Amino acid sequence: MPLLRHIQPDTIPHERNVLEQSWTRDEDAASAPKYTFTFSFHGISFKAAYQHDEAALDGEPTRVDLAFFVHTCVPDDGVRLTWLPGEYPAATIIHNRCVSVLAHLWKAPTADTTAVGTATAGSSEAVMLAGLALMKRWQDRQKRPGKDQCHPNIVFSANAQVALEKFAGYWDVEARMIPVNRVTSCVMKPEDAIQCIDEKTIEVMVIVGSTYNGAFEDVGRMSSLQNDLQERTGLDIPIHGSSRPAYPNYKWTFDLPRVMSINASGHRFGLVYLGLSWLIFRGESCLHKDLVFELHYLGSTEYSYTLDFSKPAAPVLAQMVNFLNVGYDGCTKIAFEDLRNARMLARALERTYFTVLSDIHLPSQDEPDGVDEEDSQSYVKGLPVVSFRLNDEYREKYPYVKQAWLQASLRTKGWVVPNYNALKGEEGIEMLRVVLRESMTEDLVERLVVDILQCAELFMASDGAQMMIASMGSSGVHQPDMEHSPLRSANFAGSEDNEEDGVSQAGYSRQC
Repeated sequence: MPLLRHIQPDTIPHERNVLEQSWTRDEDAASAPKYTFTFSFHGISFKAAYQHDEAALDGEPTRVDLAFFVHTCVPDDGVRLTWLPGEYPAATIIHNRCVSVLAHLWKAPTADTTAVGTATAGSSEAVMLAGLALMKRWQDRQKRPGKDQCHPNIVFSANAQVALEKFAGYWDVEARMIPVNRVTSCVMKPEDAIQCIDEKTIEVMVIVGSTYNGAFEDVGRMSSLQNDLQERTGLDIPIHGSSRPAYPNYKWTFDLPRVMSINASGHRFGLVYLGLSWLIFRGESCLHKDLVFELHYLGSTEYSYTLDFSKPAAPVLAQMVNFLNVGYDGCTKIAFEDLRNARMLARALERTYFTVLSDIHLPSQDEPDGVDEEDSQSYVKGLPVVSFRLNDEYREKYPYVKQAWLQASLRTKGWVVPNYNALKGEEGIEMLRVVLRESMTEDLVERLVVDILQCAELFMASDGAQMMIASMGSSGVHQPDMEHSPLRSANFAGSEDNEEDGVSQAGYSRQC
């Protein structure tokens, strides 16, 4: 959830309340205030309070919201799991089994160490915990020979999600972001990253699934270059993998000795509800004893490495239900079906008015003997994500058309397809992005293609373009929630000193 400002009720025109009230069959709801910024003295009926008209404006999340990676389709039986807390003994046992399943899946070594891990509240907590563990490891390594323990740094690409920049900002770690562009397929090239590593680097974060276009960074190549660097300089820098891949033969896990920790979101392609990620360390020695707390709770002894304590067991239980219900083979089939649908969408768009910026529909160079149309491993590896833009021919012929119109027009047809600017250095490029999940069937993909083409062709006609110009230029109705709640970054402490600090490229976020 975002950081928001307190709204002063006195600043909102009272007459708007009258204009925005509407008749309803539920007479109790008629007395419900439209804008509640203070704690009202008298309550209203539960039915009236539950009425979620405004929330419905965000659309149906299960199918047509193609903006997010988050899985939103849960079987009805999953609702029964939601009341269970996560700290009780039986839930802890199931939690432990999930950790073991993932450690085995990610090829954790078993001969001389034991993998450890935990569920987290999303990938942000997982990234924070992984970074803390590796920073403590680096501090301990620096402390023994009496070296400086100040000013550590972390190396990652500019396509990383905001959690990495938060870690760097919250714990005073220098963020060394590696610039990416279309030439690098919007991912970090190991040859660029290796030049930013020094003795104060606590880890290299490798993103296996770019947020921009779903492309994979090369974990194996990064590991190989770091092995060579260690032979030459003695620098032993670990890799943390932030990952979502579903390719059985892709080498990115603990079978690479350089990989110390891995996080992956269960609520993305793990097929469970929002609020679950996993963090696995290759061995207990990766965690410093000062970071692990011994708890004596409910008659048992537990060891905790989390940022919060009280959390529901429901996502963990749902993850185990999926492990049992779907199995390894079923998970692979679902992932490959998503990729097949993504390839179908990419090809259809590329044959019309669009340039596709993702590569998953292109044959892999590792398949010299031809491409198996049904085998996702015959294509460039990536997430089931299709990023695209209007092609040069269309833009030249209809220069007045704004790509943002597609996002607005598709929304009227029920689809949520975001349009956003590319990375710094490529600001002239806008991208539309579609994330294909289990709920997006082949029939829906065909319907989406038809709707996208209808919108693009509507803008070719002068009356269609004029209609979009008029609608996009309208200021609309006064909305206090939207107009008063955004923060003003200039008011934050330290804003007067906030100047460019030499970072060469910004990703999805930047500090205020």
